[in-house]
Amino acid sequence: MSMISHINGCYTRATGELARWLGPVTLLCMRVWVAQAFWQAGLVKIADPMGTRFLFENMYHVPLLAPDFAASLGTWIELVVPWFVGMGLFGRPFALFLFVYNIIAFTSFPALWPHGFWHGLFNATGFADHKVWGLMLMAVVAWGPGRLSLDALARFAWRRGRQAARGTWTTRRC
Repeated sequence: MSMISHINGCYTRATGELARWLGPVTLLCMRVWVAQAFWQAGLVKIADPMGTRFLFENMYHVPLLAPDFAASLGTWIELVVPWFVGMGLFGRPFALFLFVYNIIAFTSFPALWPHGFWHGLFNATGFADHKVWGLMLMAVVAWGPGRLSLDALARFAWRRGRQAARGTWTTRRC
């Protein structure tokens, strides 16, 4: 075996192991990071309902919804949906939902883009948090919530139950 082949084999094994463990941890960190950000926003909204109502009536311009309804809906979305994303339960659909919600949130608040929407979209400083959250959510949509999620646990239990029902699953005896 040539030295190049040996190095290539070592590299392939090392990157495979790294991806096998680092990928799920990275997805978990992204899910928890985004979930915490949105949940904290929901806590702020529910702690001051009058302030939230004021913001939705005067500063946030949510399309198609009455300000009172948008304030209530936004508060409850930010209090409930992040738990599903953070735990990875129905990870892809809820990450996609939160991704769309994130787009609605930053487009409804013009103060986030004082130099114009398109300038802020392609600039590193304009609504940077929302762009990072959007990228993290898209990673979860693209690759799923990962092995460290309730989705993975449910998939494992489902497969195990099906194997037991077919009689292909055996227990090890000591």
